[in-house]
Amino acid sequence: MPSPPQTDARLRIGAVNYLNSKPLVSRLAELAPGCSLLLDLPSRLADSLAAGRLDVALIPTVEYLRADGYQIVSDACVASDDEVRSVKVYFRKPPEQVESLALDEGSRTSAALAQVLLAVRHGRRPRLSPLPIGDNAASTDTDAVLIIGDRAMAPLADDFHSEWDLGAEWRRETGLPFVFACWAAPRDSPAARLAPVLAAARDHGVGELQAIASREAPKLGLPTSMAYEYLSQHLHYRLEEPERQAIKLFESRCRELGLLAPIAC
Repeated sequence: MPSPPQTDARLRIGAVNYLNSKPLVSRLAELAPGCSLLLDLPSRLADSLAAGRLDVALIPTVEYLRADGYQIVSDACVASDDEVRSVKVYFRKPPEQVESLALDEGSRTSAALAQVLLAVRHGRRPRLSPLPIGDNAASTDTDAVLIIGDRAMAPLADDFHSEWDLGAEWRRETGLPFVFACWAAPRDSPAARLAPVLAAARDHGVGELQAIASREAPKLGLPTSMAYEYLSQHLHYRLEEPERQAIKLFESRCRELGLLAPIAC
């Protein structure tokens, strides 16, 4: 087990409170006892990091790309090679006819990815509206609805024309994996010293996927087998060269569409 990071202050770490991130954080408090850990939605973590309320956070990849002066501080990440299962767009009409899109309030990267795929595939730039946390797809009458996280894993009661799993659609479009979230901090931040701790937490978590699935699945109303399959087969947690290529391509596509303007906190 690595030694706790030596810093002059109590570092504030923000992580996502979704099943997909549990392997990155299940041992983090134990491995970094001198730090404080906050669990929240991806979008709120990005806002808190930008506002200086956090020193390092597992943020949506698009927020790393939007920020001026961030660095990726670990090779731990949340990524998919193909179907991800927890990031979906549901369509009430064929994708090529979509004029309006509701975006899950917790999303940032997935919101941009949905827009990139609609634009690249079908030349569509739909009107956007928020889907608040706690609301379901039936709460909106938009042509399409983006749902992310744990609630995207359960079948929807509504009758939709079709659906996209955005991990699978990105792979089909580019041949690359997709990185949904990464550990980021301001450049020259002491949080960069956390890199070995964040990697160790990831390695511990990947070695305990069955235990994590058994612990978390009942809280979500999911079968343990489904949670384990999701964590072990639909996600991976290491940032390597294909993932870095995917981030660069995603940045290029987002920039072409003007999707990298900063979002006010």
